[in-house]
Amino acid sequence: MLIIESGRTERHYWRDLWRYRELFYFLAWRDILVRYKQTAIGIVWALIRPFMTMIVFTFVFSKVAKLEGGGDTPYALIVFAGMLPWQFFATAMTEASNSLSTNSNLISKVYFPRLIVPSASVITSFVDFLVTLVLMAAMMCWYRAWPNWHILALPLFVALTFALAIGMGLWLCALNVQYRDVRFIVPFLVQIGIYASPVGWVSSEVPKKISPSLYPLFCSNPMVGIIDGFRWSLLPGQPPVSPTALALSIFITAFFCVTGVWYFRRTEKRFADLL
Repeated sequence: MLIIESGRTERHYWRDLWRYRELFYFLAWRDILVRYKQTAIGIVWALIRPFMTMIVFTFVFSKVAKLEGGGDTPYALIVFAGMLPWQFFATAMTEASNSLSTNSNLISKVYFPRLIVPSASVITSFVDFLVTLVLMAAMMCWYRAWPNWHILALPLFVALTFALAIGMGLWLCALNVQYRDVRFIVPFLVQIGIYASPVGWVSSEVPKKISPSLYPLFCSNPMVGIIDGFRWSLLPGQPPVSPTALALSIFITAFFCVTGVWYFRRTEKRFADLL
């Protein structure tokens, strides 16, 4: 006997996320296979992209712009430590923003909590991040830059990056369903963001270049505290994270997570019709 319970979807939404937990793994694994399908070197592309970007940034900022990395740490390690969280965040946010439109057939035919779709795309990007982290470890061994006890804080900054990617991804994927212009805006934001964030340079140079009154504005970029935290956790001799940058990163990440879930749930009922 089939029993139709009025309002069950709303009341049991968060419980359904756990009931459909296998769908997280299925969608994430499917995206990984599709991303590297029929490529000659497969998942190695997850290493080549940040590695080549690191080479370009190291040359431009250390040789051309003559910026200092601070301490005895090789500039290549400083850049790659900044590339780790940025590549994860940018890829996860971009994939999440397009996740609903690329899964439109599934969404329009079957019921499941739609929150699974953008979350699974972030998990896929997290797999690429773990692969790139192995390359970072190999580079640290090559340069003999051994981490200290600060590395215990690394999972906290990884979790912060994960949360920021999901929060902003929920906003963008929900907006992308209604306004298809978003898919053109996101790559532009990523392109601008990599230069506005301390990926190829260190934040300690900023107070020397700008007015002190503008420093909080610089720190309002949530990736500033995250990138500085990665460098402080992984590399010896790096300055600690600015309390202002860290506090703003946590606050802005929490804001995007809470409001992202709120807006996503508010517009979720219209996804099947709009797609």
